[in-house]
Amino acid sequence: MSLRYKGLSEINGPLVVLDHVQNASFDEIVELELENGSTRTGRIVQIEGEKVVIQVFEGTNKISLVNTTTRLMGHPMELPLSKEILGRTFNGAGKPIDNLGNVFAEKRMDINGLPLNPVSRVYPRNYINTGISSIDALMTLIRGQKLPIFSGSGMPHNQLAVQIVKQANIADKEGAGFCIVFAAMGVKNDVADYFKRSFEEAGVMERVVMFVNLANDPIIERILTPRCALTAAEYLAYEKDMQVLVILSDMTSYCEAVREFSSSKGEIPGRKGYPGYLYSDLASLYERAGIIKGSKGSVTQIPILTMPNDDITHPVPDLTGYITEGQISLDRNLDQMGIYPPVGVLPSLSRLMKDGIGEGYTRADHSALSNQLFASYAKVSDAKSLASVIGEDELSDIDKKYMLFGNLFEEHFLNQGFDCNRTIDETLDLGWKLLSVLPKSELDRVDDEVLDKFYDHESAVQEFGLKEEKLIKELERSVNG
Repeated sequence: MSLRYKGLSEINGPLVVLDHVQNASFDEIVELELENGSTRTGRIVQIEGEKVVIQVFEGTNKISLVNTTTRLMGHPMELPLSKEILGRTFNGAGKPIDNLGNVFAEKRMDINGLPLNPVSRVYPRNYINTGISSIDALMTLIRGQKLPIFSGSGMPHNQLAVQIVKQANIADKEGAGFCIVFAAMGVKNDVADYFKRSFEEAGVMERVVMFVNLANDPIIERILTPRCALTAAEYLAYEKDMQVLVILSDMTSYCEAVREFSSSKGEIPGRKGYPGYLYSDLASLYERAGIIKGSKGSVTQIPILTMPNDDITHPVPDLTGYITEGQISLDRNLDQMGIYPPVGVLPSLSRLMKDGIGEGYTRADHSALSNQLFASYAKVSDAKSLASVIGEDELSDIDKKYMLFGNLFEEHFLNQGFDCNRTIDETLDLGWKLLSVLPKSELDRVDDEVLDKFYDHESAVQEFGLKEEKLIKELERSVNG
């Protein structure tokens, strides 16, 4: 028997309060019928005895305290799913907005996900090739990993997200295919149009599922967006054996929506006004990445978040860093120098990288190259710091060589361009050419056997001399004393 409740006790922002309700369940979906006959959807977010607090997805504008009829649906919010969601665009609540009609559902799944037994998890192996040298070589994205991108206001993180969607592919042919679930939260109309137009122009829209929540959409829908996206990803991965990459942009907008909603409920705020449960809330999203025993599919996550005032200690990046397995950090100085993508190498890392690269995955020399590039670029940073104090002319010969290496590394390895898609072999070969600019004695993180195979100083001089005449003259002058 379905009971209907006439009238409301209270309206507060996006919340309505209903009294004398029996047998209600937390997260249960409700339907509110307004005086004019239109309906809105909500979910129960708080229960106190027979009093329930309902979160209205479309907002509470024009809702009457007297003439509103409420019906409990008896189930949590569910997303209709089938393989035809590929190539479709939905709003943050999972409703189609591409004028192609409703999804013919093969299955409906709870957007909150199912608890994942840790014992059933498979350790992530193998990598996803993004075609971006700095990521593929130095902070490799492993299938089943969660690897966030830390950005700042005005940085090209949207452009980077589009490039990853365009270029990403898996290294082998396991499973039925590779697809991307893209969720945009709190974006402006022009940004949403940019995402969709870019995917269509690149010809990858048929393998993308888009969930778009605009800045003027209700904040409640923003809270649902990543959950709908991850539910679609889990369906494609575990029901259809696909390798799914989930890109969530921008998680800071999501967290601000959580803060606003928490405030409207009257909860005690924590650091910077965010609720004390923000950590567990983010964990409930990030931990939905992974690989499960018995399934050929996988869910890999790249959450993108903007750090207010470039503050990495802000609650959102701070808590994200505790949950995820590394981070890709964008550097404002590199961005101002015109380098794209402006990936800051030293503060970035991928904690699962060591187990998904090397022979059988990427290439046997990958680990040695990565370690040496990190070590050499760290010395570039030291040389730059010293030059800022004593002047570049007073540097030793070896420091000048590191300064030259740093310039070449940033110009040719990091600076790649939006339309440049490098294979893993091209990336690794370029890394060895750049290291060959340095004296062989400085490459102390590489075995002699590997070094003998890949080190070629003369080839490096010739390669970069054709492109950088000024820099090569400095190199020759430095090498000759």
